[in-house]
Amino acid sequence: MTTTTTYSVLPIPAEALRSLRLTDDAGRPAVPYADPEGDEMLRCCLRSSVPGERIALVAYAPLRRWAAETGAEPGAYDEQGPVLIHAEECPGWSGPGLPFTHAQRVLRRYSAQGHIIGGQLVGEDFSAALDEAFSEPEVASVHVRAVKYGCFLYEVRRA
Repeated sequence: MTTTTTYSVLPIPAEALRSLRLTDDAGRPAVPYADPEGDEMLRCCLRSSVPGERIALVAYAPLRRWAAETGAEPGAYDEQGPVLIHAEECPGWSGPGLPFTHAQRVLRRYSAQGHIIGGQLVGEDFSAALDEAFSEPEVASVHVRAVKYGCFLYEVRRA
């Protein structure tokens, strides 16, 4: 976990990564492969892959895992989706700042119960968009997601 000026950026937690590297959240075994071209967004260390790195595409359910920790009840908002991770343990993300902000992203706001309570397409000023999201007291967590496929990139919480 790394803190920006006001917020904590959370990649997929290490304990979740250990289990995802064996069996993903859809119950399928991880299938590692050598990345042929690189430039894939890795959710374990929040950086782009390089050609030849061993990675795996796995199903990840961020709200389900968060709910198990907090007792939240996301109900129908409990979704799983594809994420790319290193096939083996990596050093993780050390920050600083907000990763993967070089393109448009969607900020999806969640309540403490794990329900979606808003979303916003963000271009350049991620900090202002996070300030706006967290100005709503009912926002407990914000997921940063890719626009094209809607994939989870990382979570942001108040520091």
